[in-house]
Amino acid sequence: MLFRPSAHHRFFVLGAILSLGLAFQAHPAQAQEKPYFVTYSTDLEEPGNLEIAFKGLAASPKNANAFASHTLELEYGATAWWTTEVYLQGQSTVNDSTVLTGLRFENRFKPLPREYWVTPVLYVEYERVSAADKSLLEVMGHDSISSFQVNNADTHADIEHSIESKLILSSNFKGWNASENFMAEKNLSNQPWEFGYALAAARPLTLEASPRKCWLCLQNFDAGAELYGGLGDRYSFGLKQTSHYAGPTVAFRTPAGVTYSFSPQFGLNDNSIGSLWRFKVSYEVQQLRDLFRRSK
Repeated sequence: MLFRPSAHHRFFVLGAILSLGLAFQAHPAQAQEKPYFVTYSTDLEEPGNLEIAFKGLAASPKNANAFASHTLELEYGATAWWTTEVYLQGQSTVNDSTVLTGLRFENRFKPLPREYWVTPVLYVEYERVSAADKSLLEVMGHDSISSFQVNNADTHADIEHSIESKLILSSNFKGWNASENFMAEKNLSNQPWEFGYALAAARPLTLEASPRKCWLCLQNFDAGAELYGGLGDRYSFGLKQTSHYAGPTVAFRTPAGVTYSFSPQFGLNDNSIGSLWRFKVSYEVQQLRDLFRRSK
């Protein structure tokens, strides 16, 4: 029997609709982020701007029930060198249940005042996430398909508190962006450090802007590819017993300010899920602080 939408599932759907609906009341602004789902570039949110995004993932792991995960993201540009973000996550599993799986609070800092040939950004995140999480926002340590073969009832009560850090490097050349992330995560319950990586590259389909406002112009599309996976932990660093994924990415920015992103991604070894289907809908609210000032 297939699952029926629960209160939690309806909450995420309603939250995504309301968030995007509220965003349309503001002046549109084109988001700077690249069409990546796991990899971060060094682009930060413009100061005072708020990006509201709904990110989803669907998959049918081998010997496990199909599932869909949903993540609501609120990203705010605090200053020119600091972006802060909150994630609220959940998942729905066929023949099982729908559960809220966690909360994440992330901050990204740009330590240098301008762009260089290789620009660094420092990332730190606090996670309160249950073992039932299936968002695959990153792959760390020895993460594998086996964690998706366990019922929600057996994993949802297992709450992990952890700190994750990333060194984000990014370069831009003739329209291309190349980004590299090196990740380290520490479960605060006396677990060893775990490591992971993410690599991506993308560019707009054309660098020539159209003189008129249009929807299906090539300038509104970005395309690229992404590769990411685990690198073991402190005691067993490397590729042994780790999972890895790769796939193309595409993003479509509409003149109305909404960006749609999509990526089919594929597991590269037996520890990985065979295929993932990722999508994202995002909208950037321009100068949120000014909106509140006008309302007052």
